[in-house]
Amino acid sequence: MSKRGRFSENIQRFGRSLLLPIAVMAPVGMALGLTGALVQGYMIERVPFLGNPTLQAILVGLRSIADVIFANIPILFAMGVAYGVSKKEKGISVFSSIISYLILNATINVWLKTSGNLAPADQMAQVGQGMVLGIQTLRLDVLGGIISGLIAAWLTDRYHEKELPIAFAFFSGKKFVPIVTIGATIVVGLIIPFFWQFVTKGLISMSSLILSGYVGVFLNIVMVRLLIPFGLHHVWSAMLRFTPAGGVYMIAGEEFVGVLPALNKILFDLGPSHEAWGMVPELTRFMAQNQMLVTLFMIPAIGLAMYRTSFYKNKKFVKGIILTMVLTPFLGNITEPMEFSFLFIAPLLYVWYVFLAASGAVALAALKTGVGYIRGTIFDFAIFGLMYENTSWYNLFIVGIPLAIITYFSFSWAIKKWNIPTPGREEDEVEYNTLLKEKKYDEVAKIVIEAIGGRENIVNVENCVTRLRIDLNDMHIVNKERLKESGTSGIFFPAKNHIHIVFGPNVEFVKNAVDKELRGELA
Repeated sequence: MSKRGRFSENIQRFGRSLLLPIAVMAPVGMALGLTGALVQGYMIERVPFLGNPTLQAILVGLRSIADVIFANIPILFAMGVAYGVSKKEKGISVFSSIISYLILNATINVWLKTSGNLAPADQMAQVGQGMVLGIQTLRLDVLGGIISGLIAAWLTDRYHEKELPIAFAFFSGKKFVPIVTIGATIVVGLIIPFFWQFVTKGLISMSSLILSGYVGVFLNIVMVRLLIPFGLHHVWSAMLRFTPAGGVYMIAGEEFVGVLPALNKILFDLGPSHEAWGMVPELTRFMAQNQMLVTLFMIPAIGLAMYRTSFYKNKKFVKGIILTMVLTPFLGNITEPMEFSFLFIAPLLYVWYVFLAASGAVALAALKTGVGYIRGTIFDFAIFGLMYENTSWYNLFIVGIPLAIITYFSFSWAIKKWNIPTPGREEDEVEYNTLLKEKKYDEVAKIVIEAIGGRENIVNVENCVTRLRIDLNDMHIVNKERLKESGTSGIFFPAKNHIHIVFGPNVEFVKNAVDKELRGELA
């Protein structure tokens, strides 16, 4: 793989690593949202039995337990990045990331003390300092966790087989990694305070464009959707959620960096009765209400268009596939299976799809909609739209229904006009295999390995949320027709000798089966 290709793959690997902590935050956030809504005074007035002291104690207790996750988000990112980015000895990488995070904050504390910049307790927020695990340090927040995770991952891959002189042999190999991590993190911790002010200024200047009214809302959706094929959309979203690029907000006397920490404070702590609730539409214009337009309205419309335009002889086969591609985002927030079904065969249609989604997001922002959190599922709509006051949830229908109608008719017209081979429009009789539906992952793995050239052509196998990502020795010997028999909904080559194979949300089980087959553990 070329240097450019390796760089691109490393960026994608980093983007995928962010999914692990976000995957934890999403359901915990739903739990916080549910318990947070049910303890609100207005909710108790509407549903009196919620005022039962025992029930309230349980709800408040659950909220306190779930809140531990959000109080330690940087640690989640340190572990997630270390696990996702490292290629070898992932366990020692995660262990070293925690050590790195502790050392990073302690080192910055030493620098602040020594340089005379340690702020008094009542002035910490104004100068970007705060308490992290009992240590007064710079408020790097999630970025601090990411830095520690990257340090640990890089050093693990580089030094996990390091041999030391016989006198120090006990500290060789994996034991050497956390030791060298301490030294490297001390250096980084002494450097960060010098340029942190410039990093902050740079991100804030970037935020001036992103946060500039409706232009920023439109730009955000365009970037997210256009980056999906490259696997970089998570990086963009994380930048808005956790860095000054997403804004710096003062809420109830505290400073919050990025959209998500500010939204956490308002949703899960202050509630709709607080004056800060007026900021919610300003924050949610970059969050899941935009995804809900896609998952709850646009993708069902696309699915209906595909089914109605499929050939009659294929309808009975294609119905289940399209229904799965619609329900996956509706219930699980994963849009790639549907998007990849037309992205690579009709890129201009995908551009039109992105334009519609971005326009819908602007309309929601103009209507001051305040719905959603991280995910765009029907469950999130029920919790963060219906169960909270003053969300203007009905705006999703005001915007979403016309958007779905436009999407349906425009897709139907385009598919028939240009004879786009969406599912069900194949010229030959289509016998859609049921391997994935029947969870025959072992058989899928054998087909995949055979189709891409066998064990000897495979360099490395990874997966993200929906795709197998495989490095190959020679991409030219891949048998695409055979690969389609595995049940994949998409095959493409984002770089030389690197293939993505789309399997949807069950891809992790396919990857596990591929690993077992490569180790010779399958019959």
